[in-house]
Amino acid sequence: MADPPWDIHMSLPYGTMTDDEMRGMKIPMLQDEGILLLWVTGRAMELGRDCLKAWGYHRIDEVIWVKTNQLQRVIRTGRTGHWLNHTKEHMLVGVKLQPDGSLKIPSWVNRGLDVDVIVSEVRETSRKPEEVYGLIERLCPGGRKVEIFGRKHNVRPGWLTLGNQLGTDRIYERDVVDRIKARYPESPLELTPLPDDVDIN
Repeated sequence: MADPPWDIHMSLPYGTMTDDEMRGMKIPMLQDEGILLLWVTGRAMELGRDCLKAWGYHRIDEVIWVKTNQLQRVIRTGRTGHWLNHTKEHMLVGVKLQPDGSLKIPSWVNRGLDVDVIVSEVRETSRKPEEVYGLIERLCPGGRKVEIFGRKHNVRPGWLTLGNQLGTDRIYERDVVDRIKARYPESPLELTPLPDDVDIN
């Protein structure tokens, strides 16, 4: 899953990336097969589709998050949208294409278990609904879960969270630490002990 810092031509409390920087990201290196769920804003809808193509993915669906307030009513005012206030966000669902360009849905992907709408309360800026994690875990059971552009509140057991707002590196899986140290021997990275109440299996 990725929630990129799209340049939506608004003042935001975090840095953004240009459209070309976004298209040029090395996303294809992250997986040989799998699903990519890409959050897009109104202005970035078409750019998100372009990025999926540039990264070697084919859009197969999308999920809509209908934003509600504390009273569970649809939000009517917001700070996004050039013509209408946006009460929803889109998450494009893409499948990694085979090297020959053909589409093959991985056998471990569960189809038809969930709906394409999440109705959930808005929290702090840019924070996505908690329900999306359950949706992804049901869609891709047993697959490695990676969150790109994650923040501290996104870190969760069983997921690899990547982002420049996370603070220190914390990796709980020995095989991941070993692979990083093999590739970057000078890395000071060490295995982070799991808290007593967390099980990643």
